[in-house]
Amino acid sequence: MKQKTLSNWLKLVVIAVAVCGLAADFLIIPTLGQSWVGDDPHLEKMFWPWLIFAWVFSVPCFAALVYGWKIAVNIGRDRSFSKQNADYMKKIAYLAGGDTIFFFVTETVFLFLNLSHPGVFLFSFLAVFIGAAITVAAAVLSHLILKAARLQDENDLTI
Repeated sequence: MKQKTLSNWLKLVVIAVAVCGLAADFLIIPTLGQSWVGDDPHLEKMFWPWLIFAWVFSVPCFAALVYGWKIAVNIGRDRSFSKQNADYMKKIAYLAGGDTIFFFVTETVFLFLNLSHPGVFLFSFLAVFIGAAITVAAAVLSHLILKAARLQDENDLTI
C-alpha cells in the first residue's frame, strides 16, 4: 500500500473515531443517562457528575486524535519515521496516561462520595488497564519511531 493511501485510511479512522466520540458525548450518553435515571432521586444526583466527567474525560482523547491526524499527514508526506512523529506519539502517551490516572482517581472519588457502585468501580479496572496499555503502546511506538528516524538520518548521509 502506498504512503498516501495509508495516510488517507488513517485520516478516515481519526474522523470516524471523532464522530463516534462526539455522538457518544452529546447524544448517546445524555439520552441513555436520562432514560436510566427516570424518577429515581438516587440516580438523579449521579447524572450530572457522571455526564461532566464523561465530557472532561473525552478532552484528552480528542487531543490525541489531533496528534493522530498530524501523524497521518506526515505519513502522507513520506515522513513516517521522523522526530516530529515520535514527539506526537510521546504526547499521545502522556495524554493517555494522564487520562487514565484522571479516570481512576475520579472513579475512586465517586465511589467514596456514593456516586458510583462498587461493581462499576471494579469494572472500571478494565478501562484503566486499556488506558495503561494504550499509554505503554504509544510510548514504545514513540521510542521505535525515534530510533528509526535516527537510522534513516544516518542512511541518508551515507552514499
